[in-house]
Amino acid sequence: MSTADAPTRQPAPSGGAGDERLVHRSLARRLMSRPELGSVVGAIAVFVLFSLVAEPFLRPASLSTVLYASSTIGIMAVPVALLMIGGEFDLSAGVMVVSSALISSMFSYQMTANTWVGVGVSLLVTLAIGVLNGVLLTRTKLPSFVITLGTFFMLTGLNLGFTKLISGTVSTKSIADMEGFDSARAVFASHLTVGGVDIQITIVWWLVLVALATWILLRTRAGNWIFAVGGNADAARAVGVPVTRTRIGLYMGVAFAAWISGQHLLFSYDAIQSGDGVGNEFLYIIAAAVGGCLMTGGFGSAIGAAVGAFIFGMASKGIVYAQWNPDWYKFFLGAMLLLATLLNAWVRKRAEDKS
Repeated sequence: MSTADAPTRQPAPSGGAGDERLVHRSLARRLMSRPELGSVVGAIAVFVLFSLVAEPFLRPASLSTVLYASSTIGIMAVPVALLMIGGEFDLSAGVMVVSSALISSMFSYQMTANTWVGVGVSLLVTLAIGVLNGVLLTRTKLPSFVITLGTFFMLTGLNLGFTKLISGTVSTKSIADMEGFDSARAVFASHLTVGGVDIQITIVWWLVLVALATWILLRTRAGNWIFAVGGNADAARAVGVPVTRTRIGLYMGVAFAAWISGQHLLFSYDAIQSGDGVGNEFLYIIAAAVGGCLMTGGFGSAIGAAVGAFIFGMASKGIVYAQWNPDWYKFFLGAMLLLATLLNAWVRKRAEDKS
């Protein structure tokens, strides 16, 4: 299917294999067609900038902090990117992270259960929220913007309402002394020591998700379905692509990542503020867009979303290391979104002109 194959496959050169000019042109065309090209260029520029203006930026401990900040965005940006490639959005992703953490914490505390029981219940409920988003989208035919905006407000209200009803405050009770807490923290909020530098476990989760998402997009039938649905859902359905199942699966992917992020949040601090998470959904969408995902769907990559998250991780910490006013960070986000969108559109047009 051409829509699905376009981002990952390029036509072979028609000339002889011994013509070096044709080989070089083919390589250039492939590079120009990669969705993440613009974000890689941007990441290099940002890295060089902060390397020059912030002396602490290149220290191993500082780079570890940058990677950690990137991973907290990147874990969510990767499935959000797949969803955007499929032509949809999820504005509830930010508060869903907090919902996942709240469910895990309150269930464990109120039922005096092993924290792993709360973790398991949280996974089931969070996946159910993803299914709900997907089913509502496919059954009502409403735009995903409207569906997930409604879910966003519902989850925001439920997070606050249930937390105050059960805990009496806007935050949950500490579960640090409960059975299973230490082992759960080791999975979701521990750190590894590599060469004397602490590496947060979320970086490992992030890299695993990037590798898995890239494999799905480039090496599986489901990946072709995602590109096809995002390119033209009606045409995809006409040739047998399971559009409904693909969309629901994509929303479940976002929910699964929200569960991972939520458990990290919980086991990092052992208590959760019910009002957290609002606005983070835009960071995930921006990271995916900066990474080359088109707002219209059908084009993008998980690697690009990871690079986009890395850019924001460098910016958020680089501004601190450079001792700049942190108020400029939001300006940087907006500027990066506009510049990346323009650059990605230019790159794609050049690739189409050369193909």
